[in-house]
Parts: sequence; C-alpha cells; structure tokens
Amino acid sequence: MASRCDTFRSLHDQGLFVMPNPWDIGSARYLESLGFVALATTSSGHAATLGRIDQEVSRDEMLAHVAGIAAAIAVPLNVDAEYCFADDPAGVAETVALIAQAGAAGCSIEDFNPATGTIDSIERASDRVAGAARSARQSGMVLTARAENHLHGVTDLDDTINRLCSYRDAGAEVVYAPGLSDLSEIARVVDEVKIPVNFLLRSDGPNVSELGSVGVRRVSTGGSLSRASFAALKIAALELLDLGTATFSAIPNAELAAVFLQSPGPG
Repeated sequence: MASRCDTFRSLHDQGLFVMPNPWDIGSARYLESLGFVALATTSSGHAATLGRIDQEVSRDEMLAHVAGIAAAIAVPLNVDAEYCFADDPAGVAETVALIAQAGAAGCSIEDFNPATGTIDSIERASDRVAGAARSARQSGMVLTARAENHLHGVTDLDDTINRLCSYRDAGAEVVYAPGLSDLSEIARVVDEVKIPVNFLLRSDGPNVSELGSVGVRRVSTGGSLSRASFAALKIAALELLDLGTATFSAIPNAELAAVFLQSPGPG
C-alpha cells in the first residue's frame, strides 16, 4: 500500500487538485468528508485558534497541531512550516524531520525572515531550501519552496522566477509564489520553473478552472477558510449580543454531527 507521501507526490503528476487549509482537527475531518484528496495546515488559522496572530506559534505547538490533524485524517497532509523555525540549514533540516515524524506527507519553507522582517537573499534562501530538501528526501516528504515577494510588496516577477528556479535546483519538488493574481504572470511562472506550481486562491484572482488551463498543479486556500469561519462566528455572536436573537441557529447541524461521529483516520 502506498504511503501518504507517495500518494501526495503522485497527485502532482498531472492535472490539478485543490488542497484546502483546515485550522483544527474538526475542520480537517469535515473537509476530508467532503471529498478533498489532500489538506494543508495554515499557520495563521492555527494561530487564530490559540487567540494569536500569525508567526506567534512555537515549533512545539506547530508539531502538536500537525500530529493531531495527521492522526485524525486519512488523506495526505501538507504543513505550512513558515520559516521552519530555524536560521541555518541544519536547523531547518531538523524541523523538517520532526514534521515528518508528526505524520505529514509534505511541508513548505518560506524565504521571508520574520526576525529581520525582510526576504532573504536568494543565496541564503537556497541554502536553507537545500537543507530542507535533504531532510525531506530521507523521510519521503514532498518539499514546497515559497517565494514571498508578492506578499511583501516586491512585484519583480523576474526575481520571483529566479528564486523559484533556484529553489527547484536546490531540491524543492513544488514551488509557490503566494500573492500572484494575474493569470498571464502565473502562466509564465509555470512555463519557466517546469516543476509543479502551487497557487493561492484569491478573491481577486483566477478561479480553479482558469488556473488549470495554464498548468497549475495544486491550489490551496491559505488562511481564507479560517477567516471566513471566524467572520461567520462574529456575525452570529453580534446578533446574539446586540439583538438577542439567534437566526444563525437555524443552520442544519445533522451533517456536521455525522462527520464527528465517524471514527478517526489512521495515525
């Protein structure tokens, strides 16, 4: 029987698959029940469940979060590992190994350094990707390398593509440039990097069908599902607080209850 790492890798071979980002065990099990073939954690969504903002979660907390979700579902789980909680390639490799031990099928590494508030040089970032890739190969996990330019006001597409190509050469199997929304630019990334590309679905960007038409292999949602859930909670809570009514309680819960009564997936 194929491992979840092998299954996850094979999903990138052709076509396009959607990999939404749950924020806890309940949302992961619910999304799996709807038929999604893979899931991914979201660092911002996880932080929100702890009453914090993104990048305020420790490595140990992240690993416990990953282990809990991985044990509760049967489909492959990819991990938003941010900066991999380390500065040097050896530390990055250690984090990747721990993520594998927690049951993940893949993880990502970013080139934005939260300690400095800047994007690493391409050389430094590529060295860190290489450390992550060596560790990922040992466990069989799929490594995704992210170029964070477009989330931090850097719109130089040539630099983004150069980074993604360098990360590919350093051993990443998938690349990702969150923040892109122009379909022609996305098509250029796909054409030039020549390995599977993940795309972050945005309200102001192309839809899944359009992304598939230019060769995107994987689509994720980042923290948007978590934000939508918390927004719905806010609307319902304010209705209760301000109006004293509960029209929100009319939403059927039988289907959700059925999901949570199912036995957990393999660990």
